[in-house]
Amino acid sequence: MRIGELARRTGTAVETIRYYEKQGLLPLPPRTEGNYRSYQAEHEGRLHFIRQCRALDMSLDEVRALLALRDRPEQGCDAVNQVIDEHIRHVEDRVRELSQLAAQLRQLRARCSVVDRAEDCGILQELSQASAEVTVAGQHVPGSHSVHGR
Repeated sequence: MRIGELARRTGTAVETIRYYEKQGLLPLPPRTEGNYRSYQAEHEGRLHFIRQCRALDMSLDEVRALLALRDRPEQGCDAVNQVIDEHIRHVEDRVRELSQLAAQLRQLRARCSVVDRAEDCGILQELSQASAEVTVAGQHVPGSHSVHGR
């Protein structure tokens, strides 16, 4: 099948498929006589696997590690468990960070309980003052916004 068909069958953008190829997650397919990429069922299965991992918010490095283990089925699954355990810890850390962020946002929201002019808005005033101090632990919480595409 051509890349468009693979994209349609897996619900993956063509650009994302090419990105996964460049990242070494998806092997380059053989080419036809007309120099078109010719994807096989293995590509489709591997792409479904990658998409499932990404839906679980796994990093490309985690996906790469799981694919390497998947490609060696004779090995035990202890290493798979290690990757998943580490990802669970990462997710739990993010949940704690997001919970703290939600509490900070609730506090910020409480600064403006009356509909008034923007120049009198407690939220905008707090954000203006906070920009000099950085009150949100000095950084943005990664993964707290939905990202389309990859």
